[in-house]
Amino acid sequence: MAAKAVRHPAEHRFALAGGDLCWFEWGEPNDRPSMLLLHATGFHARCWDATVSALPADQHIIAIDMRGHGRSYRPDSLSDWTATADDVVAFVNAQTTTPIVAIGHSMGGFVAARAAAIAPDKFARLLLVDPVMLVPEIYAVEPDTANGSPSDHPVARRRNVWQRAEQMVAHFASRDPYAHWRTDVLADYCTYGLVPAAGGDGLELACPPLLEASAYMGAWRNDPYPWIGQVACPTTILRARNAERKGPMDFSSSPTGPDLWKNFPNARDLQWPDVSHFIPMEAPDRLAALIGQILNQDS
Repeated sequence: MAAKAVRHPAEHRFALAGGDLCWFEWGEPNDRPSMLLLHATGFHARCWDATVSALPADQHIIAIDMRGHGRSYRPDSLSDWTATADDVVAFVNAQTTTPIVAIGHSMGGFVAARAAAIAPDKFARLLLVDPVMLVPEIYAVEPDTANGSPSDHPVARRRNVWQRAEQMVAHFASRDPYAHWRTDVLADYCTYGLVPAAGGDGLELACPPLLEASAYMGAWRNDPYPWIGQVACPTTILRARNAERKGPMDFSSSPTGPDLWKNFPNARDLQWPDVSHFIPMEAPDRLAALIGQILNQDS
């Protein structure tokens, strides 16, 4: 399907004790619930552009560069996903007095759920897109990858410096998993995922490889099951295909516990078996249609 016309957002800053969050806004608040979009580990707010462009033009939408990502502040580590959720709660408390609809992908799904557990009166509905909320037994026995140093994680060895975004696009276009993404989403990922290099020569990843590695290691350190029952709002969990994962960095299938939805007070489970973990990158229009259905439930 051809890409739709891009809706360009306004860029803002939100001050926290640790530093500023960068956030983007499409449209203005109105009588419909505002929408909050939370990205995955190593990504950024503008990865949602294709999804946003397929949503109604009058929908008020906010997307955050979460701590350590995009143009937001960089802490020393991202392994504590609850701290990331605390940032989101502070932001939501400051921005709106009415409940919002939150959509979170991967780590963003965990963060959305955690934020809703902390501040249940601020969230009207959740859509968790293949959230990294694993089967319970994994949290009981941490793998070696959770106990080591971020420098030992394979993500820490990612190429960091590029001369231009187009070079990064060309490099990834024929490689898994990027080859399966819609081309405009890959372009957004690269264009807005690079910042001027510290040394002044070229561009570097907005989420540095070592910091991104610390976030990946947090997947096994942040057990959601003790607090899932505190998520009061209606929740939809969308899962990708099921398959045996070949390792912690294999996202060709879903990392989400298949019975995760049963642990929420008010949740339903959906599965799209024809897509990988990267649902917003592969099927943004289809995801936007699902979001529209969820928004209409509150109309």
